[in-house]
Amino acid sequence: MGLQSVLKSLVREGDLTIKLPGGAELKLGDGSGPPLVARVTSAAWAARIAAKPGLGVGEAYMDGGLVLEQGDIDAFIDLIGANAKNKTKKRGPFRRWLRKTLREANDRVAARKNVAHHYDLSYDLYRRFLDEDMQYSCAYFERPDMTLEEAQLAKKRHIAAKLALEPGMSVVEIGCGWGGLALQLVEDADVEVDAITLSVEQLKVAKERAEAKGLAHKARFSLTDYRDLKGTYDRVMSIAMFEAVGRPNYQEYFDGVARLMKDDGVALVHSIGRPEAGVTNAWIDKYIFPGGYSPALSEVLPAIERAGLIVTDIEILRLHYAETIRHWRDRFRAARPDIVQLYDERFCRMFEFYLGIAEQSFRARRQFIFQIQLAKRVDVLPITRDYIGETERGYAKPKRKVA
Repeated sequence: MGLQSVLKSLVREGDLTIKLPGGAELKLGDGSGPPLVARVTSAAWAARIAAKPGLGVGEAYMDGGLVLEQGDIDAFIDLIGANAKNKTKKRGPFRRWLRKTLREANDRVAARKNVAHHYDLSYDLYRRFLDEDMQYSCAYFERPDMTLEEAQLAKKRHIAAKLALEPGMSVVEIGCGWGGLALQLVEDADVEVDAITLSVEQLKVAKERAEAKGLAHKARFSLTDYRDLKGTYDRVMSIAMFEAVGRPNYQEYFDGVARLMKDDGVALVHSIGRPEAGVTNAWIDKYIFPGGYSPALSEVLPAIERAGLIVTDIEILRLHYAETIRHWRDRFRAARPDIVQLYDERFCRMFEFYLGIAEQSFRARRQFIFQIQLAKRVDVLPITRDYIGETERGYAKPKRKVA
């Protein structure tokens, strides 16, 4: 199928003109929205986009094969999102099985390599578009007018409340980022946290932050694979890490969560989810999160049940991540001249394309965040959800000093 046929089947909404190699122009969409004009620079790029649109469009934008002559990348990505529902599913059962088996196997070596691909990028990059606490996961917008900093703080309070923490409790965090959540829990709830990551760069920053706050004795960070954790804890949490586990490892992961929990323990798993089983976008898999997969709840719950765990609460956060990424995109755009100096123009194109399609996946492709609370016993948590809001409000009050 040629590029013209592919694009006509995909782009049914919006106002997009594609200038093709050789001088022809292709008018697409229903004329709604801002007019966009893009040029495909060669027959080779036209063929690549036609053969694999999910991979080819992003690569063409990164490498100059697709040039926007009218409109900007944000409007172009919005148009892609609006037309995402028109994409036909080509992968058969065998291809889906092959992708799951090979790309998502994520053994210890592959897991560390995949994490390094994204999270060992420069700290100077991330600090330019994240909030002050370096939270690289979905914020929680209690009010639409919240700043990113306010919403990320609300996210941390929301998670802490669901963990039902008490002073002196032991907590393990599977995937700690730059350490902000672990440090917040130590300060707000007077608990001790063992936090792990596979990112060398994140580990360095997290340790430095703990030392600077005088909390290294209570917030302990290490370069550890979740499969190698030992001991038992009062609380287990995993925030925005489960997407890197891979479907072949779900049972081992939840068996591990159960093993780490004391009999009266509580766990919280926070992850990107999708409404039905599917596949990871080819461009995202190649350039951003190799080996990653955002699951449907139907793929997660059987492994939880087999691990002997009880689901005590599930919450779906729908547009919160879209709003979070909107803030990141605005900040990335403002800092783009500095980021070009850190990396180069191609990197900036790659990253802005990633942030754009990530936001659209939550606005137009029905992705969401799920938070699953787990226990081994039915009586370890209050029997209504009122305690969550009450505890959040308590954390919003001035902090207690931690010795």
